[in-house]
Amino acid sequence: MSSTRTVSYAIDFGTSNTVITRWNSVSQQPEAINLSGVSLQLAENPPLIPSLVYVEDASQGKIIIGQAVRDRGLDLTSEPRFFRGFKRGIGADIQGFLPELDGQIISFEQVGQWFLSQIIEKLEHSEESAIESLILTVPVDSFETYRHWLSGVCQSLPVEQVRMLDEPTAAALGYGVVDGDTLLVIDFGGGTLDLSIVQLNQEVKAGKKPLGFILKWGQKSLGESSGQKVKIARVLAKVGQNLGGSDIDNWLVDYFAENQGLTRSSLTTRLAERLKIQLSQKQSAQEVYFNDETFESYELNLDRSILESILKEHQFFDILDSMIGRLLQQGRRNGIEASDIDAVLLVGGTVKIPAVQSWVEQYFDSGKIRCDKPFEAIAQGALQLAQGIEVKDFLYHSYGIRYWDKRNKCHNWHSIIKAGQAYPMNEPVELLLGASLENQPSIELIIGELGADTGSTEVYFEGDRLITRQLGSDKVVAQPLNDRDGARSIAQLTPPGNPGSDRIKVLFWVDSERSLRITVEDLLTNQTLLENRSVAQLS
Repeated sequence: MSSTRTVSYAIDFGTSNTVITRWNSVSQQPEAINLSGVSLQLAENPPLIPSLVYVEDASQGKIIIGQAVRDRGLDLTSEPRFFRGFKRGIGADIQGFLPELDGQIISFEQVGQWFLSQIIEKLEHSEESAIESLILTVPVDSFETYRHWLSGVCQSLPVEQVRMLDEPTAAALGYGVVDGDTLLVIDFGGGTLDLSIVQLNQEVKAGKKPLGFILKWGQKSLGESSGQKVKIARVLAKVGQNLGGSDIDNWLVDYFAENQGLTRSSLTTRLAERLKIQLSQKQSAQEVYFNDETFESYELNLDRSILESILKEHQFFDILDSMIGRLLQQGRRNGIEASDIDAVLLVGGTVKIPAVQSWVEQYFDSGKIRCDKPFEAIAQGALQLAQGIEVKDFLYHSYGIRYWDKRNKCHNWHSIIKAGQAYPMNEPVELLLGASLENQPSIELIIGELGADTGSTEVYFEGDRLITRQLGSDKVVAQPLNDRDGARSIAQLTPPGNPGSDRIKVLFWVDSERSLRITVEDLLTNQTLLENRSVAQLS
């Protein structure tokens, strides 16, 4: 009786396309997987699974995914059963009404779970192997709610080990560049733009704590003597934003709606996307569509100059300039100048737009720019985690506590752990708190994840389109992590507390498992009320 193979896989779940790779134990190299019926295989690209879902029966979880949706023409309908770009709504506070199907309100988290679960199921059937290890990639700017959701999806899967890795970091590893290079990764997909500066094969001096994000090959831990040279990848800077190719598709639809009276629909969005893709190869593009049932016809024409003017109208390049400026500023704090960057790696479908490549060439010599693995680099690089790599990370977002702002008469947030904090933390953050009411029996804290100071993203419905809009930097967006019954209370006060003096001391720190932990001491009774308690899993 033959035993079942166990294989390591990586999934790059994208807004527009999803890529799956596995580790080939014979060649010792990653390879992309073509899932029959759901993958799209083109000569110039690896197998891609369009991130599309059509819900046939919500009550039974019966869905169609990937290329099968397009093959049946279900992506050209405006039915509420068709979902595209649903990744952007996962973990987001959606403004507007969610669709109702078969008597159920359908969340984007549910759609995403259906999608990934069916991919895993098809993967196991087609590969005839058990999934020993699964690595999933996540955008840099993703909130913990997205990572929590992803972890929850994986708990229901027959997978022994699940890990996560930032998408641009994975891309740096996936390109397989020469050790020692300082790399800039520009990951520009359908829904997000992530930038990272990564150094490969940097020595860690004895007794010196490494900074940032560390990936290590080899069996010995840092500091142990070993005949094998330690190879590491160190992330020195990273920024991310909810901006991608699907936004450009919507801008193109708006352009045709205003200039040709085109109806905004799934069909016209698909036609606009096709035009955009064509313009990556030629100066002008045309899409003609005729529906032989309704006799509707469309003829759309677009050239690169019009596309570029549309991008400028939406401050597209201003956003890119701002992001590269923030990234290089972070790099300088770690001793890296723009001139020190040896290679610029372009990842994601949106980097194939000529105007985007021209923008990159304004900052870096064309000889340093590589765009030969735009779709597969992330999934291939993520598989390196299955080869015995140790991961140390830093927090991209800040974490804080909610308080009542008397001046502005509203709730606000006080940061307790700053973005960029490496973990596990060596020293905890101390906070002193007092009672606010007479005979107060307990003290509650709501802990939240704070958006970047440069602004955050609002997600809302415009008709049946899911739209994102950048908010100003003066608006702090926070996602509570423990705002639920039984989780807010951190101290029962005996005797009850009264205003006028500090009553408890709270120590906050993040451990090696990315869990936010606290210890609470009662200053009046000198008792420890909570010790080393996890209050929020930061994925």
